[in-house]
Amino acid sequence: MVTGRNENLSGRIRLGMVGGGNDAFIGGVHRIAARLDDKFELVAGALSSTPEKAQASGEALGLARIYDDFKQMAIREARLKSGIEAVSIVTPNHVHYAAAREFLKRGIHVICDKPLTSTLSDAKKLVKAAESSDALFILTHNYTGYPMVRQAQEMVANGDIGTIRVLQVEYPQDWLTEQQDFKQAEWRTDPERSGAGGSTGDIGTHAYNLACFVTGLEAESLAADLQAFVPGRPVDDNAHVMLRFKGGARGMLWCSQVAPGNENALRLRVYGDKGGLEWAQEDPNYLWFTPYGEPKRLITRNGAGAGDAANRISRVPPGHPEGYLEGFANIYSEAAEAIQAHRNGKTPDASVVYPTIQDGLSGVKFVGACVQSAARNSAWVKLD
Repeated sequence: MVTGRNENLSGRIRLGMVGGGNDAFIGGVHRIAARLDDKFELVAGALSSTPEKAQASGEALGLARIYDDFKQMAIREARLKSGIEAVSIVTPNHVHYAAAREFLKRGIHVICDKPLTSTLSDAKKLVKAAESSDALFILTHNYTGYPMVRQAQEMVANGDIGTIRVLQVEYPQDWLTEQQDFKQAEWRTDPERSGAGGSTGDIGTHAYNLACFVTGLEAESLAADLQAFVPGRPVDDNAHVMLRFKGGARGMLWCSQVAPGNENALRLRVYGDKGGLEWAQEDPNYLWFTPYGEPKRLITRNGAGAGDAANRISRVPPGHPEGYLEGFANIYSEAAEAIQAHRNGKTPDASVVYPTIQDGLSGVKFVGACVQSAARNSAWVKLD
């Protein structure tokens, strides 16, 4: 069933959404992010696998067109003269491949939540689908959209800390310390929907992506020790991972959803032969830089010492908090710039940076290698 009203888009990119119905946390985040810079207009959606909930959710948002399922939506929107130009996929992981494929093969740009898919097989098939399509694929690893993360990336690329030797990244939470029965916990601890990785897939992929994004390093192998501390839980809720990078750098990654006292404590530390960098997501406006043999220096968002890469995506003066929603919005804004360039047959400006389907494939490979390593008593596994 399709219902709706006529829309007035005012030149914005016409956006659809799959998933993200009533009571879905991440759907609301994506909608806020898409609206923040006024570059998208949400006009269509298949917001739930339950038709009644899809209808109610779409009506609550005032959507122009409401669909019962994503395939119906992709077919119809591709035929409409004023159909959607891009779709945001915010479903549980196991739906990502099938939904993204339907839109890609019809030339509709895809903005997909991470991880890319729930299995490596689906991830590889989705990469092929994206390569065969004229449409863009954007993955919302939102932490790459934080200004001081871009600052750190720029400083590493400029050689400010020299050759990287060591990196440490961690992402502890505490919300799954006990069995939970609400929706977000229910699907994230079900391997049929989340994939074989629990904390590794949910937050470990964020930590891994952040480390690779800032440093530009590529991991070649890992050794992982995974645990499911909560009795009866079929996926990991804690992981310790050692990483070996091409070029000789070494790293450690810890992710946990059973660490009481931690909310979203994503933190990155990178050390080279000329200095070090430290950044924490819960205090995101600040980046610590320590040149070797000198005192620590504090670089603030939109403040003294911040470079072009950070300032370009900063919205407000220093001292005003800017973080999670704005990071998501920066990914959406850069997606919009890339889509607008695509409209005109152009290549977006080099400053436009967003996570790609290849980043998504790397994340799924990371999870699979962690699971494989743990099953082999933490043996080293190659990431190729």
